[in-house]
Order: sequence, then C-alpha cells, then structure tokens
Amino acid sequence: MIILASGSPRRQELLKKIFKEFKIYVSDAEEFTNAKNPKELAIENAILKAKEAEKIFPNDTIIAADTIVTLGNKIFGKPKNFDDACAMLKELSNKIHVVMTGLAVIKNSELKTAVEETEVHFGEMTDEEIFNYVKTGEPMDKSGSYALQGGIAPYVKKINGDWSNVVGLPLYRLRKILS
Repeated sequence: MIILASGSPRRQELLKKIFKEFKIYVSDAEEFTNAKNPKELAIENAILKAKEAEKIFPNDTIIAADTIVTLGNKIFGKPKNFDDACAMLKELSNKIHVVMTGLAVIKNSELKTAVEETEVHFGEMTDEEIFNYVKTGEPMDKSGSYALQGGIAPYVKKINGDWSNVVGLPLYRLRKILS
C-alpha cells in the first residue's frame, strides 16, 4: 500500500494523478527550521516525516514531501499570522523566487530522496492587492504565503520548472523515484 505522509489536500489531489488508492498518515513530528542550506532543510523534513510514517507502516511504500520558498538565501515558511503573510508577499512581489520540494520515499526499508526546484516569477502586487489576497485566508497554511493554483495566479508572470512542485508534490520527479 502507498502511504502519503502528509495531511495536505493539495498533495493528496496530486498523488491521485499517480495512484487511485493510498492511505494518509499525518506526522506530528517537529519539523526542522534551520539547516546549512534550503535543499538540506527540505530533504531533512521530508525524511523526518517518512521515517515517522515508516514506524506505523513498516511494510508499505512511504511518500513524504516538504516544500519551502526561498528568495536568495532567505527561507519563507508558513506565515505565523496575517501580518507575516502580508510581509512575505510584499517581499516576493515583483521578484523571482525558488520553490523547493524535498522528497523522501521509503520502500522495502530503502530510502530514496530528491529535491525539485522551480523558479517562480511574480509580478508586482500593490499593498491593497496583498491585503485582499491574505484576507481570503488562503495563504495561511502555505509556504511563502500563497497557493499557485489559487488567488495568486493573476500575479504569476512565469514559471520555470514543474508546476506541481510549486503546488507541493513534484509528480514527474516522484514517478522517477518510484520507478
């Protein structure tokens, strides 16, 4: 059986494009917030989630992911509150940033990992546009304070890379790891 170690509805919807049936396991493990570099952070958190799920489902295939947003060396996690979400979006406005998803797959006790990177080009957002978007509540549980498939779409100029990575689960990379 496939186990998705994530409660994210976005990851669940994406995984349905590969598997019709899978189980969900939501880890309560404390995620890392510091690492030498963003790639390491994404991978370490994905591994943490996968290993936590493996304890419960030792004979199943575990898929875990962790998505982070970076601008230069700055890492943007999930916003702490409304003002934090506004500040993140203001900083990302009219800039190019990178979305990284660390993947960890455990199958037959073998761990495989990968990181997918996608460049996202944001157009300029006014303070009012940012305020109105954050007011929808959509950004509150998302790294970088936005959902590509949601209300931020009119502000995305261009994407270089895998769009499913920005949503939270890079399907092409995952399929390659699983094969």
